[in-house]
Amino acid sequence: MIIGGHSIIYSTNPEADRAFLRDVLKFPHVDVGEGWLVFGLPPSEVAVHPSEKNDVHEFYLMCDDVHSMMAEMRQMSIVCGDIDSQPYGLLTHLTLPGGGKLGIYEPRHARPKGVNQISKRKKSVYRATKTSPRLKRSRKSTRKTKRR
Repeated sequence: MIIGGHSIIYSTNPEADRAFLRDVLKFPHVDVGEGWLVFGLPPSEVAVHPSEKNDVHEFYLMCDDVHSMMAEMRQMSIVCGDIDSQPYGLLTHLTLPGGGKLGIYEPRHARPKGVNQISKRKKSVYRATKTSPRLKRSRKSTRKTKRR
């Protein structure tokens, strides 16, 4: 069963980019050893787009107001690209301390429910039916009836 996703940002200066995610974006993290930080992300989504070739992937962080986000980044001397208006959202890139680009966009499209939102609901329904005394009695009487 899928329990999550794991994105990787390759960097020529991973320490600086990890510090950016930790200190500027304030992402929660765990140190999995020797300063290797793995960061928690807000809810996410994945889409498949047509392409002339396989093995091409992009990573964007989504925000609710790209203009405010970019203004906040610029106040911290983070270099930001121009905002590009697309039918699906407002798009830009910021430059990480290590020199790489990180996509940021404000979606205009509908957002799906997260897997956790769906699976939590199913689990709560399962727990409710599993622990219901009335349902347990009903199951026992059904089993007795079937055995006869």
